[in-house]
Amino acid sequence: PNRSGYELCRAVRKDSNTTIIFLTARADEADRIRGLEMGADDYVVKPFNLAELSARVKAVLRRSTGEPVKETVETGNLRMDPRSHEAFLDGEAMPLSPKEFALLYFLVRNAGQVFSRDTLLDRVWGRDAYVSARTVDVHIRWLRTRIEPDPNSPVRLQTVRGVGYKFAA
Repeated sequence: PNRSGYELCRAVRKDSNTTIIFLTARADEADRIRGLEMGADDYVVKPFNLAELSARVKAVLRRSTGEPVKETVETGNLRMDPRSHEAFLDGEAMPLSPKEFALLYFLVRNAGQVFSRDTLLDRVWGRDAYVSARTVDVHIRWLRTRIEPDPNSPVRLQTVRGVGYKFAA
């Protein structure tokens, strides 16, 4: 109540990718532009048709993930910044492909939890990806060569036999 819709939109957008739709009586073009520039996904002026509103919500949700803005993670000598897609090991830049980065970031963010190949494929590659389950194994092997002192005896990227993989902090 003490903030304008624009201020609230800016505050929410700063920390999250949550879907934001303005429903307002402010019909001026400048107001609509300001709302969209502040981070709104859509701007609907009252009075509005419920069928149109429903269609707009569905359209925005199709484009939106609703995931929070990803934060930098640090564990031991490993630091990952998803905003700049940079990973550092012992302070040295560690080049990773986008999928290697996404896989390692997911495992680090969920350190200690074991994930099956299928779960990792779903969470990192996406449900619509058509890749072999062995794709995960290949990426894990490459990551081990980058972050493990001895990739043949991994300490951080561990295999849990018969279950999957986990990151041990």
